[in-house]
Amino acid sequence: MKWPRRGGASANETTRVRSGELAIAAVVAIGLCTAPTVGDVGGCGTSASSLDLATYSFDRKVIDCQRCKQCGLASDTCKTACTRDAPSNVSWPSSCNPLQHDGDVCIRALKAASCGDYAAFVDDIAPTEPTECDFCHLVTDAGARVGEL
Repeated sequence: MKWPRRGGASANETTRVRSGELAIAAVVAIGLCTAPTVGDVGGCGTSASSLDLATYSFDRKVIDCQRCKQCGLASDTCKTACTRDAPSNVSWPSSCNPLQHDGDVCIRALKAASCGDYAAFVDDIAPTEPTECDFCHLVTDAGARVGEL
């Protein structure tokens, strides 16, 4: 004698439900396994392009001015950013070669920052920088290690 299944479902109905669930799980697993890795987005076969300093400096100056006004900040950095003819204070060393993607990520981070964070970014005494905008880590030579000549 066979016992009836819970809920009255027959063995065939249960098999079909499990097959459907298995198919959905397989599609989800394939989708997750073929997703790009962290940091490997965009591109789609295009080569990486260098970030243009002049264009980035102009964009950064515009964002700084907008955010300074929005947050009611009045630092010297804000005044420079909002002065049309003043040069941008954005620069990086010649040994640094950030990518266009780096600049795009930085601009998005600046737009999304809170006013408290932005006040720290444009502080006249000890400005900070969002990690997304720290393109070139300047490491000073510490000299020879103990035991090295």
